[in-house]
Amino acid sequence: MSAPALVRVQEVSKTYREGGLEAHVLRGASFELARGETTSLIGVSGSGKTTLMSLLAGLMRPESGSVLFDGRALGDLDDAARARLRARRIGVVLQSGNLIPFLTAAENVELAIELGGGGKRPRARARKLLGEVGLADRADHEPRRMSGGEAQRVSVAMALANEPDLLLADEVTGQLDSTNADRVMEVIFDAWRERGLTVLFVTHNGELATRAQRRLRLHDGEVLAA
Repeated sequence: MSAPALVRVQEVSKTYREGGLEAHVLRGASFELARGETTSLIGVSGSGKTTLMSLLAGLMRPESGSVLFDGRALGDLDDAARARLRARRIGVVLQSGNLIPFLTAAENVELAIELGGGGKRPRARARKLLGEVGLADRADHEPRRMSGGEAQRVSVAMALANEPDLLLADEVTGQLDSTNADRVMEVIFDAWRERGLTVLFVTHNGELATRAQRRLRLHDGEVLAA
């Protein structure tokens, strides 16, 4: 008997309103993320992929339907409880990265460790994580002294700082050349293999999407098998 899914999205809808206009980005979207499985999500620009990732990370609530994380409905939690859950069990990597520009790579990762609850020897752990993403020799460099691919790998190290159960990666290779894109994705897949993570990554790259064990497509507000 298979283990229950880590994430269940059930009939989720989300509408944005501005003035008299409405944009229905999600219309009863439903899917599951199995524990320890990699899943890709593709869809055209503006289809609601980032909105869906924000819902999974607990950054917003659905208008209807539910997002369950390990059996808990995120919509039933207040802002503080969702923030605690995100800090302890969810790692997020964004397309634009999330590095603080005046901190070094090691300091950025150390800060992520402290925000996730700290633990023993955060400085040593930060450098260990940077070593895992192939950046041991760049630990003392600030983001402005790094390539785009290196900065994204620091962002991955930060997302792994809280030893999450779920890793969400939103178009993390969209601004990178093919070589750096491959390197960043290999870091993510290495982390998945070593940690048994549940991974969902959004991409415009159809070839990259096929590397996932399961492939989904967001179309007209619904999540379909790709």
